[in-house]
Amino acid sequence: MTSADASAATAARTARDLTADLPLPALEDLYRDLHRHPELSLREHRTAGKLARRLADAGFETAEGVGGTGVVGRLANGDGPTVLLRADMDALPVTEATGLPYASATAGVMHACGHDLHVTWLAGAAAALAAGRDTWRGTLLVVGQPAEESGQGARRMLADGLYERFGRPDVLLGQHAAPGPAGLYPHAPGLIMSAATDVDIVVHGRGGHGSRPEATVDPVVTAAYLVTRLQTVVSREVAAGESAVLTVGRIEAGTRHNIIPDEARIALNLRTQSEAVRQRMLAAIRRIAQGECLAAGCPREPEVTLGATFPVTVNDAATDTTVAAAHRELFGAAAVFDPGPAMGSEDFPELALDGAIPYSYWFVTTTPHDIWNEAPGDTLPEKLAAVPSNHSPHFAPDPATVAPGVRTLVSGALALLSEA
Repeated sequence: MTSADASAATAARTARDLTADLPLPALEDLYRDLHRHPELSLREHRTAGKLARRLADAGFETAEGVGGTGVVGRLANGDGPTVLLRADMDALPVTEATGLPYASATAGVMHACGHDLHVTWLAGAAAALAAGRDTWRGTLLVVGQPAEESGQGARRMLADGLYERFGRPDVLLGQHAAPGPAGLYPHAPGLIMSAATDVDIVVHGRGGHGSRPEATVDPVVTAAYLVTRLQTVVSREVAAGESAVLTVGRIEAGTRHNIIPDEARIALNLRTQSEAVRQRMLAAIRRIAQGECLAAGCPREPEVTLGATFPVTVNDAATDTTVAAAHRELFGAAAVFDPGPAMGSEDFPELALDGAIPYSYWFVTTTPHDIWNEAPGDTLPEKLAAVPSNHSPHFAPDPATVAPGVRTLVSGALALLSEA
């Protein structure tokens, strides 16, 4: 057995010991409570308060209001590395359709991405590691981050002096709920998630009465051509070997049936895995928007504005290999595999300061087994396409994943902290 294997085995064994008596009913109640009371980005006051109280009760030095609604817990436990565990806290503007007894009680807002589960995992792991502090040495930083969905949270916490006030970590750990049969822990020792860029386009027309379209320049028609033409950016302007996605997430225009409006608005989202592809797509979007507006005779050039941008998530190979080894020891070799990079995105890498701090970020599959088994299809991709995914109004992680999600964080932290 190599020293790395021995360390992984020790981390897994200690994690089992520290989580053997998890207060599962209380943690599952916390999860259901957070799911029932979702809060949008930078409004996570109740969620932050719940997490902060649990961290304080576990013995962490605790601060609230970092970067707006962020929570930080710090537990110094002798000489050793500083390990940061992070969970995002915000919900989405989605109307829940799960029918769960603990479904959202807030109209139009839902934990459709699993951040309620992330907070529960973090709270459970923090308490277990604090109770077992005689098994490790170092410093734990536990971060409840706001506004991941809007791409603001990590930057806001850094701007508010996260590392200056609480210490700069040596390594970062994060995880995310994902569709798939509960009990898998996908890792990638490199690129695991893509970059994302929001783009807003305003098409300027000349409004008028619906009975006299010849006296107007109809921005709705131009926007429709734009939506169609933009679908060719990936299929005809990005090399087949590259991965990219362009989604038109919103199109808005007009107020009444018989009024041709002055403008139409289009909201796009790009997913890319290299800066070169991102720039190529942005150039194509600007060119197509200008060309369609020129062809339509629009009185002004379109406005093309970049919005929120998320970086690529690229795991440090050595760190991720260490954490994945502990997870294999804990859950079995078949439960940990490399899924290849996903097209989803995260602002977690912002905490790494442009790659200056190594990190490991992985997934925890959370689809209930009865839902997975009943889903049509014979292969993993077929079933993944059939079960509710993140951001779906039907997304409903299995509460049985509360305990495994706590153990992934505990074992990951123990693999990187110094042994007592």
